[in-house]
Amino acid sequence: MSDFLWGVATGAHQTEGNNLAADWWEFEHAPGTPIAEPSGDAVDAYHRWPGDMDLAAAAGFTDYRFGIEWSRIEPADGEVSLAAIEHYRRMIDGAVGRGLRPFITLHHFTLPGWFGRAGGWLSPDAAARFLRYVEAISPVLAGVAHVGTINEPNIVAMFAATAGSGMSALREGLPLPDPRVTDVLIDVHHAARTQLKDAHPTIAVGWGVSVQDCQAEPGSEDVLNLYTRPRDEVFLQASTGDDWVGVQTYTRIRISLVGGEPVELDDDTTRKTMNGWEFYPEALGGALRRTARIVGDVPIIVTENGIATTDDQERIEFTGRALQSMRAAIDDGVRVDGYLHWSLLDNYEWGSYAATFGLVAVDRATFERTPHPSLNWLGRQNPTVTHPDAPVHSSTTTTVLKET
Repeated sequence: MSDFLWGVATGAHQTEGNNLAADWWEFEHAPGTPIAEPSGDAVDAYHRWPGDMDLAAAAGFTDYRFGIEWSRIEPADGEVSLAAIEHYRRMIDGAVGRGLRPFITLHHFTLPGWFGRAGGWLSPDAAARFLRYVEAISPVLAGVAHVGTINEPNIVAMFAATAGSGMSALREGLPLPDPRVTDVLIDVHHAARTQLKDAHPTIAVGWGVSVQDCQAEPGSEDVLNLYTRPRDEVFLQASTGDDWVGVQTYTRIRISLVGGEPVELDDDTTRKTMNGWEFYPEALGGALRRTARIVGDVPIIVTENGIATTDDQERIEFTGRALQSMRAAIDDGVRVDGYLHWSLLDNYEWGSYAATFGLVAVDRATFERTPHPSLNWLGRQNPTVTHPDAPVHSSTTTTVLKET
C-alpha cells in the first residue's frame, strides 16, 4: 500500500447518534438553544460502521478517518467505559481488516458534559483531564498510523469566544478565537503528542486546522496577516514539531480594509454552495501554499475538503478542480502526503442535517445508505492504484496526481 493517504473522513458526534453524555447534546436540548434541530440518532454509524467501511473500501479508498468520542469513553468524571473502549477497538480492527488504514481523531468539537460544566478548556485541570482520557484509550491505538489530537482547534477557540451561539456565530464570518483557549489548546496538543509518542513511537501525531484560502482585496494586502494570524496561523505554527499537519479547506475568504480593520467581503454575485460558502474549489491549492510557507518541512495532509450540494455532478466538478489545484501546489514543491474527503456520509452539520456533504446519501428514517456516483468516481481515482476500467477525466486525480 502506498504511503499516500487516499480516504474519506467522518466525525463521531455527527454520525454516531445519541451521544447523551456530550456537552453538544446538552447544548442541542437546552431551553432557548440556537440549534435548529438536535443530532438525535444522527446516521446511526455507531451500529452501522461495518457497512460504511465496506462502502469506502469497495470504492477504492485506502484510508478512513473517524473519531473516538470522549464522552462515551468517560461519561462521568473518572468513570471509564470499558465497553466503549472495546467498541472503538473493534472499529480500528474492522478498518484494518478491510484494507483501510484507520486515521483517528481524539477530539472533534464535543466534550463530556461534566467536563464542560466544570469550565471546559478553561478549567485549571483541563490538560490533565484530557491526558487521562488519552491514556485510557492508548491501548487500542497500537498499530494506528495517524492520530489527530484536536479537530480544528481554531474553530474550537472561536466557539469559546462566542459562548452560547454554536455554529451560527460563524455564519457571519470567522470571529477572533478566544486567546486563552488558543493557548490552552496548543499546550494540550503538545502534551498529548508527547504522551502518544511515548506510548506508541511509530504513531504520526498532528492536528487538522481549518485553513481557508484568504485573499486580500486590492489595497488590503498590508492587513491580511492581521486577519489570518490569530484565526489559523498561530495554530499552524504550533504544528512545526508535529509529524504532520492537517489542512481543512472548503472556500475562499476575501479580505477588505474597512476603517483600518480587516473584514470579510460578502459578494452576492459569486456562485455559492448550498450552505452559503463561495463555490471556489481552487481554495485548496491556495490554502496548501500558505500553510507550507508557515510550517516549512512538516508534511501536510488534506484532512477535510468537500462541498455541500444536492447536485452530485457539482460535487464531482468541485472535487476535481480542488484536486487540480492541489496537484499544482505539489508541482511547485508543496509536500502533500494525503487527501481525505469530507465526507463519506451525509451527516449532522452542527445544528442541521440540511447541508449534504456526503459521497453517500442517508435516509434519515431508515438509515439506508445510497452511494452517489461521486463515491466510486473519487475512490477509483486513487493515484496509487490502476483501474483499467476507470474513465480518465481531466479533472480527476488520475490526471492530477499520477503525472509525478
